[in-house]
Amino acid sequence: MHTLQQILNQKETNEIWSVTPTITVFEAIQVMADKRAGALLVMDGVKLEGIISERDYAREVILKGRSSKKTLVGEIMSADVITVAPIDSVQSALELMTQHRIRHLPVVDGTTVVGVLSIGDLVKDVISAQQSTIEQLENYIRT
Repeated sequence: MHTLQQILNQKETNEIWSVTPTITVFEAIQVMADKRAGALLVMDGVKLEGIISERDYAREVILKGRSSKKTLVGEIMSADVITVAPIDSVQSALELMTQHRIRHLPVVDGTTVVGVLSIGDLVKDVISAQQSTIEQLENYIRT
């Protein structure tokens, strides 16, 4: 399996989509819809402040009857962000995601956010590695 940096390098785009904690949740949801993203990083300049996901929106706005046009991202974001390093393995990232029941992981090199990986990105790599192993075994059996 690959390192997380290798996965980031293989992505079509490694654009980091983020919002500030001072915009409304409505505006953040609009960005998610425009980018077809399930989560956005919450950044204050280059500093990672949190993450906001569709799940946060559902739990903290819809279910609590709050207004998405009056509630600020900083009020509902997850501030304790689980992050990984570029040198970490796909396996360790998947274990973190399972353990914490999250679907998006910011990849941080020191204090710099270098990308975001979704569970889909990681599962795609696992499937690709398994397919490659299967093909190698089939070739070995044939020879």
